[in-house]
This record gives sequence, structure tokens and C-alpha cells, in this order.
Amino acid sequence: MGRPEIPTTTAPARRLPQPQARRTSGVRRGWVISGIVISGLVLIAVFPQLRFMNGSSASSVTSVPQQYTQHSTSNPVSVYGQFPQPDDPFQFLPCTPRTVPPLLDDGDAKRSWAGLFDPNPDHWSWGAPPKSIETARQTDDGYAGRGIFLCGYLDVPLDYTNKSGSRIARLAVTKFQVSGLALSADTNTSAGKKSERTIIIEPGGPGGSGTSYAWRAAEATTERLSKSKYDVLGWDPRGVNISRPAIACFPHDANRDHWNLLTNQHRAVVASPRDQVEIADVMNAAVMRACWEMHGDLGRFVSTAFVARDLDQIRAALGEDEVSGNFVSYGTGIAQTYASMFPDRVGRMILDGTEYVRDHRLRGGFGWTALDNATDAWHDGFLGECVNAGPEFCALAKPKDGKAVMLADLESRMEALFKSLASRPVPAYLPSSGPTMVTYSALVDGTYGAMYNANSWPTLAETLYDLESGNATLAALLLEGSLWHFDPEAPCPTTPKPPLSEELGSLVICADSYDATEPDDLDWWLSLWGNMTTQNWIAGNSRFYDVLGCRHFNTYWKPAEVYRGDLNHTLKHPVLLIAETYDPATPLRNGRRLLHEMGSNARLIAHHGYGHSSRDTSKCTDSLARAYILHGTLPEEAETACYADEKPYRYGAKTNGFATSAKSMRTEDHVKAWREHLKELSLFNPRLLPGL
Repeated sequence: MGRPEIPTTTAPARRLPQPQARRTSGVRRGWVISGIVISGLVLIAVFPQLRFMNGSSASSVTSVPQQYTQHSTSNPVSVYGQFPQPDDPFQFLPCTPRTVPPLLDDGDAKRSWAGLFDPNPDHWSWGAPPKSIETARQTDDGYAGRGIFLCGYLDVPLDYTNKSGSRIARLAVTKFQVSGLALSADTNTSAGKKSERTIIIEPGGPGGSGTSYAWRAAEATTERLSKSKYDVLGWDPRGVNISRPAIACFPHDANRDHWNLLTNQHRAVVASPRDQVEIADVMNAAVMRACWEMHGDLGRFVSTAFVARDLDQIRAALGEDEVSGNFVSYGTGIAQTYASMFPDRVGRMILDGTEYVRDHRLRGGFGWTALDNATDAWHDGFLGECVNAGPEFCALAKPKDGKAVMLADLESRMEALFKSLASRPVPAYLPSSGPTMVTYSALVDGTYGAMYNANSWPTLAETLYDLESGNATLAALLLEGSLWHFDPEAPCPTTPKPPLSEELGSLVICADSYDATEPDDLDWWLSLWGNMTTQNWIAGNSRFYDVLGCRHFNTYWKPAEVYRGDLNHTLKHPVLLIAETYDPATPLRNGRRLLHEMGSNARLIAHHGYGHSSRDTSKCTDSLARAYILHGTLPEEAETACYADEKPYRYGAKTNGFATSAKSMRTEDHVKAWREHLKELSLFNPRLLPGL
């Protein structure tokens, strides 16, 4: 499937208004907002899987048992030594809920950071216990054989083009150190040592949190790619999550919620597409103005080129000559840019779910070049594999009128269901939130998100089956949980929760396409919206809103640097590309175009499976990726085909000997599965989630 046909009509050049004078008070207010104490955020966004060895809560991590302190000082030392260690560029501390990078206006950041060290290892976050009990019995160290999560930060120049500038960005980093830690008294051990190579990970977005990704996937990543030999490090790119400054352009997430339903309606349900685009455009103008008022010139310094330079700073701080890593989704855009800017520092880099960064230089290109696969994933994958799995594993495959369900019939049923929702939403009631309704716009967005992760398909199938049968409860439960940031049932935090850094993603997308030559008048955008939703009813609307706001970026900012060169440089080591046949966001076409341009500097795995990136597990893909990371071994052919081990709806049938039956899943099981899906989706495409 090719690109959508972009309108060719031109309009008179639009004179951009000059940026308004920035109010000093607004700047101060913005910095305060972006730097609000974030201890409340830590447990939600940064440490979703903390393992406190004694089961203590965050609030209990205050007292220090004497046996863990070797001597009493203002900066206590644990039985594992002093943290941060001298000359550590990342200032690593064992992770606890308090280890959040200091604010930029902290006059003694290193001292403040060191003061967060908790010497009690029961409060630290350790890896899984060793598989061999003998490992723990051979030493007095109760944590022997366990990896450790280390939290730190790295200060980098805010503006790389200003050599004399003193402004900085403070990047949050989380590393899983596979060797764990060594007791201070134990000098004859390999524990506590950095691995010879570090796997750097970045989940995408733009706006995805690498520290959250490390918490969620670091142990599995090092096991999958290096047999637990190499450390794994994730970082929050500039402007994201707990890096400083974080870029959010609403004072509170609830303020963003307030406008969400009005400005994100789907084209299929609005009476006048032009009126809807006008409303969205006005709100986008207001958001960009707010970003300027709150963050000033920061929009100049968030382009992918600057993020690539940050990656090189991380490489240098690790003391490694080259970058090795596993970069996913937008992370592959960072990796492509890095490889082009620093070709002599490219190590073993996997680009999984491959973007093609040339597309992002086009106006709206981040949106309209990514529409190839979503409807195919829906038809061949969600519906087709449902029919293949049968009624035991997929609710939509239950016989109708005593007849087996056929794919064409199921597709017609779903088309009728969505058309009915476009004409009239379905009312529902939830004890937790009272009256509500299931709308076409919300359900299509939820469906698009589900195409990222086939593990969510049994729950989506049950939801659509219930809706078709007149029961909207499950749909309301799932969609209500993904529409809003504000939860009225949540206890009031002791400190204000800062807003999510959601607008950062838009600023990156717009910075990377700021000099596009396509028309920029509203008629052009209106025509683009029609083309995108016609080509892809599932993804077109969401992707359009991702890029519409760029109309107003140039009013306030011109990026300090963007990369506009070629992608065919001779690299120190070739890279390994992985592109998926049914990826709803980064089509296989991207990987093949990138391979064609990079030539002998790349190899491509065509991963035949469902979902975004190679999450649809394949022993073939994993073995090739592992050989590459461990030994630098590349596939012989330019393109190698690998196939997923199992099919959707029946995951586990081969690996575990059984697959979960749809009939056995209760409502709470579906809600739990959907929430897990949303947590993953927040890493790869935060813009698909107005809230969690």
C-alpha cells in the first residue's frame, strides 16, 4: 500500500506572525510547574515494578537499621560501600522511590542527590533471585547473584550549538547492572562490576520514557539479547518524564482532559469536518502559546538531532567507544540520526519497529507515511486470526444462528457495529463513575492502540462481542480507564502530582519537520485529514491529530539543529534492522527503504508477526538478534525472513502447553489485561493515551 495522495494545490505564502514577547512572570511560573516535587509521580511512572525486599512502602523508607551502616556520618555508607561512587559521571544510587534527579535550580545538586542515598539494601530494587539456590548459599550476602537497578542522572548542554552557553538539560537514567553489587569486604569477586558492553534502550514516542522502559523490560532484554551478560540502560530523553526540564504545557493533567473530547473527534462523527479542524487548530495555537509562555525557548532544543547528541554523551559517560543498544519505534529514528552523525561510534545497534526519518522531514510526514498496516492488522490479524482460533479463544468467533463464523461475515458485522456507533453512541452505567457512553471516536482509538499488542485482542474481541449483543459495560470500563488522567477515587497525594510531559512529543515532531516545503494553509490540512481517514479508518484520525499542531510551531521556535543529511554513511559496524509485516505504526516498507539506502551498512529481519516491533515472539528473530549483540554476527543475506512462534488468541499453546481460553476470562481478567496493554502502549505511543 502506497502513501496517501497529498493535495497538490498551493496557497499564497503565509506570513508567520512574530513571537510574542515572553512574560517574565510566565517563565518563572513555567519553571516552577515543570519542577514541582515529584515524589508522587515516582511510584506511578518511574518505579512501576520496585521490589522492596521487606515489603515496605515508599513512606516507610526513612529509618536505617544500624547493621546496614558501617559508620555514622552525614553521608552514610552501606555494607556495599559508598554511593554515589567517586568520579561516577551518572552519580548512580541504588534505586528507591526517592531517587529522582535534582531540580535545575538546586544550587548544590550533587549534595542533594547524595542525600537521597538509603543505605538499607532491603529498600533497594534488586533483580530476580538467582535460579540456583547454591549461588546464595556460597556467601553471606543475601543478595548474591541478583542484578541491581541503579538510578542516576547526566547533565548535558541544553544547546549544543552554543559552545559558551551554561544552560543544561538533566537526563534521568536507570541502569540494570547484571552483576549486582559486591560487599565492601569482598574484594575477590566479579560482583558490582560494569559489563564490558551496555545495551542502551529507548522505547519510542516521541515522549516515551526510557527509565520506565528499563523498569519494565531491562531484565528481559538482557536475557533475550545477551543471556544476561550485558547491563541495560534506559534514559528519559530531554523534556520527558523526570528529565529536567520536563515539558508539559498544561498546569495539571485534568486541564488537558477538559479539552480532549472536544478537540479529538473523529472525522466520521462530525457534522462539519472544517468546523472540527478549526476547533482543533485554535486549541493547538493555544497549546503552542502555552508552551512558549511556560517554557520559553526550550522548543528550540528538543529535535532528534539534539537527542542523538545526548546519546553520544551517554556513550562517553559509560566509558565505551561505541553505542550498542536496542532502539524501538521512534527510538529507531534516534538511532538512524545518531548513526548518520557519529558513524565511527556505531556499535551493535538493533533498530526494531523501523522508522524512516526522511519521512519526518515532510509536513505531516510523521502521520501520513505510517498508515500502511493498521487496517491489514485489523482484517488479517484481529479478525482473521480470531476466526482461525475459534470460539474457545475468541468471543467474536462464537457461532451465529448455529453457523460457523466466516471472515467476510465477521468483517461485515464489525463494519455495521462501528457505523452504528458513529450514528449514535451507546449509553452505559458504571458504579465507579455513574452514567457514561461508548463513542465511535473512543472505540476506534482503543482499537488502533490494540493493534500495537496482539495480547490485548481477546479482551477487545470480548468487548466488541458484548457491544454487538447490547452490553456496553466492558467497553465503558476499558475506555473510561484510558480517557482521563484524573481519578476522583485516588487518594489525595501529599505533594502535587506534576502533569505528564505529553506536549514534548508534539514539539519533537514539529521541530523535525519545521522547514517542510508543503503548503501549510488549513485547506491543505483539511484535505490531508480526508485522505488519511479514507486510506486508514483505524489509524488515520489519530495520526492526523499527531501532526496538525505543527502549523503553529514556527510561530515561536526555530530548532537549533536538525539533521538533513543522507543515511548511507560507512559505519564502524553495520546495524541490524527489524521490521514487521503487520506493524500498525512502522510498516515493513520503512525497513526496506532504509536497507536500500544504507546498503552494506545494514541487514534486515522481516519479522512476520503482529503488533508493534518484534514483541510477537520468534525464536528465529531472537537468535539472530542475540548473535548480533553477543558476537557482532550478522545474517548473511541482506533480508532474512523470520516468523512468530505462535498465533494471537492462542499464545502459550506451544511454549506452555496451554493457551488461556476466552471462556475462562472474567471481567476483572479483561480489565487487568487491558491495563497491562495500556502500560506498554504508554511507552511506545503516549499520544494514543489521553490518560492512564
